[in-house]
Amino acid sequence: MQWHDAVSTLVELGKPYVIITVIGKRGSVPRDGGTKMVVCDDQNYCTIGGGHLEYKAIDLAKEMLSDGQENQRIEQFALGPTLGQCCGGNVTLLFELFEGLNLNIMLFGAGHVGKALVSVLHQLPCKLRWIDSRADEFPEIIPSTVKKIISEEPIEAVLEASSNTYFIVMTHKHSLDFDIIEKILTRNDAKYVGLIGSTTKWEKFKLRFAHKGYKPSFYNKVRCPVGLNTVTGKRPIEVAISIAAEIIADYQSGQCQKKKQRGVDWKVLKRQLREEAIAQKNAHASTIGKL
Repeated sequence: MQWHDAVSTLVELGKPYVIITVIGKRGSVPRDGGTKMVVCDDQNYCTIGGGHLEYKAIDLAKEMLSDGQENQRIEQFALGPTLGQCCGGNVTLLFELFEGLNLNIMLFGAGHVGKALVSVLHQLPCKLRWIDSRADEFPEIIPSTVKKIISEEPIEAVLEASSNTYFIVMTHKHSLDFDIIEKILTRNDAKYVGLIGSTTKWEKFKLRFAHKGYKPSFYNKVRCPVGLNTVTGKRPIEVAISIAAEIIADYQSGQCQKKKQRGVDWKVLKRQLREEAIAQKNAHASTIGKL
């Protein structure tokens, strides 16, 4: 597997990873500049040369993955004196951390808006489950990143969802919508709960919740009408984009709240690359002179 294939796979899985790149070399070294490898929590892809250098690099990459304090760092290694490798040159490595996106979405309903919404959501780095009892409503071709679930009891799918799931409910029956929403809220661990419908529909739902003895705190996280209220269009694709935009804004706001990571200052990187280029030029000139 090439390093870029590994990155594509890890992005699809939502896993964090570190790309290690050889950005400088002097003397005899295992691999050329630009060589990359990818490290995640449980697997490594490609190689920067093997041996003690690679073991040390993997340890540093996993350190970055575990503490999350740096998203970039530069390290130099003297292969002979420091690492005991016989090639004896010097290697400079750039480490870049890319955080995974653990985005789980469960969509109930394969109607017009559901179809339009899947066409948008499947392009995000997410795990998307699409549930409906009507097999004929699903299109013949479904993106490979979408798991289709045909169930006579769609409500049971709620029990299979992981915590912090984004739930979107838009079935063909209001009574089914209510039962699904109630089951989602009973879990009390949803990241997002969206319900398609009008304000009138939601008021009726709230009356039903009250009749069943629920307090407003039980259902106040439900977004109904779902989607951005600044988008007033009612075409399926307009509603779908409005909902997708609301979900994107929600998970991006969570990313912004994370502790700011430290990266390599561009001046440091520029100076490092300049020094490496000069060193390589001098080494080349010395070799020519000996000839």
